Amino acid sequence: MFLLIFLSGVFSPRAEALSLALDSIATWGKFPHFCIDVYRWGDKFFNSYDSTYVVGTGNKFNMKFRTESWMDYYDFRFENKTKMSMISDPCTSMGLYLTYLAVSVGYDVNVSKLFGGNPNARKRFTFGFSCSLLAANFYFISNDVGTHISSFATPEIDIRPDLEFKGINTRQWGFDAYYFFNHAHYSQGAAFSFSKLQKKSAGTPFAGFSYYSLNYNFDFNSLPVYMKAHLPMSWSEYFYHVKNRNYAVKLGYAYNWALPHNWLIGISEAPSVGIRTGYINNPGKSSTTFGLSNRFNASAVYNHGKWFVGIVGNIENNLISDKEHTLISMMWSVNASIGYRFNLW
Repeated sequence: MFLLIFLSGVFSPRAEALSLALDSIATWGKFPHFCIDVYRWGDKFFNSYDSTYVVGTGNKFNMKFRTESWMDYYDFRFENKTKMSMISDPCTSMGLYLTYLAVSVGYDVNVSKLFGGNPNARKRFTFGFSCSLLAANFYFISNDVGTHISSFATPEIDIRPDLEFKGINTRQWGFDAYYFFNHAHYSQGAAFSFSKLQKKSAGTPFAGFSYYSLNYNFDFNSLPVYMKAHLPMSWSEYFYHVKNRNYAVKLGYAYNWALPHNWLIGISEAPSVGIRTGYINNPGKSSTTFGLSNRFNASAVYNHGKWFVGIVGNIENNLISDKEHTLISMMWSVNASIGYRFNLW
């Protein structure tokens, strides 16, 4: 849309007044008219719904205030029946966003440090796009700040030490895209980005592909002696290093419950199954193994006229294992938004 406005200004100098209404842009010349025709065709093809189930909001703009908290969790299980769990402190941000159609800009402020949290907050970036036919997500998550050992158990002991652990440096990023089979009746945007209104309950299976990369580094040298004694013998100098790439098929199901009084409850469950190439602790010994991950999302949305309030939570996890250990890594997040929809033209 912004490219169209620029080109229209270049190729149509005779336009006397600037209006961004589609019908008005179409009168600026042959090229703008062609662009509007393409836009309308694409909008109809990619974003059409059965109006008995899903309708638009009637507004092109919305402004919202959003706050989000998230934390990561690592659960180790060793062959000697030892268990060790780590959980980070919550990282919280607040921000203001302005959205026009599918384009959104905003700014988040890390408020964790204002309430005694670590000023060097862990990093997380997500970008999502959805229409009636399909959806896509890109994400990046890192932790080089630290975490806490929340539990440690062997056949002889079971304690909750709450021990600060800074020997962590993890990176993961990924991309996935998937197609909604019942796209005429179900809207992911209604439940998770507040861009549509789900009038009648509906669900859909969906399928697609997922690519993600994991790079985990743990330095356990700072652990107490009694903990280090239970780590696998092959972990040279108490280091644990995982680096891999994952190629997976994503299969899932989503459902929206349209409730009385303008409430909407949405859920989405999406396991990914595929192959994993990389290594554990030995860069010179790469292998191809089975890869498994999962993402669960849930939301509650209330619409009142042009106002909306929404809460969205998600859990993402990955499974890594060999003959000596199993690691389940998880990321939990929840965000709350309050916003107002409007039109300028």
